[in-house]
Amino acid sequence: MEERNIARFPRPVFNRIPNFEGAEEAARRLQKLQIFQDARVLKVNPDSPQKPIRESVLSNRKILVTPAPRLKSGFLLLDPKSILNSTFSYASTIKGAFKYGKQIDLTELPKVDLIIVGSVAVSLDGARIGKGGGYSEIECGILRELNLIDEKTPIATTVHEIQVLEEIPTEEHDIPMDIIITQERIIETKTRYPRPKGIFWEKVTEKMLQDIRVLKQLKEMKHTT
Repeated sequence: MEERNIARFPRPVFNRIPNFEGAEEAARRLQKLQIFQDARVLKVNPDSPQKPIRESVLSNRKILVTPAPRLKSGFLLLDPKSILNSTFSYASTIKGAFKYGKQIDLTELPKVDLIIVGSVAVSLDGARIGKGGGYSEIECGILRELNLIDEKTPIATTVHEIQVLEEIPTEEHDIPMDIIITQERIIETKTRYPRPKGIFWEKVTEKMLQDIRVLKQLKEMKHTT
């Protein structure tokens, strides 16, 4: 992406979800899908290439749930009813989400109808590579453990065409994509990969529990039920 100069700020794109030329068009394509139109609550990652999606969610009067970067502050909820239309664009940035959104406890999270994640690369059969921190998997795992998503909750990603590969190796904790949207097309993956049913607690370290407060809270909630 750097070599072909199709990456956008922030650059270089290494070690991040790369922003790309055509992100707005991919967001427009997503907005036309029935799964978007039917959704009332959407969880969208906080990365730059998905900003047009977050703005679209608010503009369409839907509730936006977005995780704070690295989940350090948990989840933020943005309700368009309490945000001026003129501030939707800023509210869809990370700084704006902290200003106009509400940091919510796990017990306040709503049921999610559609999940959008960012990707470094995806394959035609739904495999995905993120930036390596596993945060999308943790976020989905938390929602699954809380029964706020299930096996049928659609998961989509927007990427540049160059990020779509024929094949990608996967691990058991990776979340498969149901739909891939680029600036040129919509791909229904009909993925064969199983969807994780929650957090892989055996992979969670003490450092992760200290760094990700909501993960520690979830573990404590599980022990008290």
